Amino acid sequence: MDTSGITRAFARLADGQIHYAECGSADADVVLLLHQTPRSWVEYRAVLPLLGGRYRAIAMDTLGFGDSARPDSPGTIERWAAVAAELLTHLGIPHAHVVGHHTGGVIAVELAAAHPELVHTLVLSSTPYTDDAFRRARADRPPIDEVEPADDGSHLAALWQKRRAFYPEHRPDRCKRSCSTR
Repeated sequence: MDTSGITRAFARLADGQIHYAECGSADADVVLLLHQTPRSWVEYRAVLPLLGGRYRAIAMDTLGFGDSARPDSPGTIERWAAVAAELLTHLGIPHAHVVGHHTGGVIAVELAAAHPELVHTLVLSSTPYTDDAFRRARADRPPIDEVEPADDGSHLAALWQKRRAFYPEHRPDRCKRSCSTR
């Protein structure tokens, strides 16, 4: 995997430091990449150099994930979208093409609804419909990837068992990629 040309940085925003990785020319059109939770920018590591050939591709770590700040209160779609908007503004980006995968897609839709001036186009991948009623109904359910860390590393096997049903049999490489956040 060619990761040459990727630079990583932090932006100090109202909610704390937000980590992002980027590739491409500073004067090109911007593509903002939003990952699913509980992942990180790494979800886009292979695609950043591909997009960077034509765009300024930026993959941010959502507040509370990857190398971004850990807030004191739980994250919400609205808060995550507000942080994405603040990052674009902080970087002097007037508008961007926004790509969101799964939770990142929900954040992208909220970003477009709350800040339409910042979003030129949307590309959504595996984006679920999640209105307030849906979120409230799931509020007490732990995320699929939530496991209690154990000193002996057994939590990694528990995570593997939870995730492997989502991937084709005999393709542990795909589940391995999903079980890593960095």
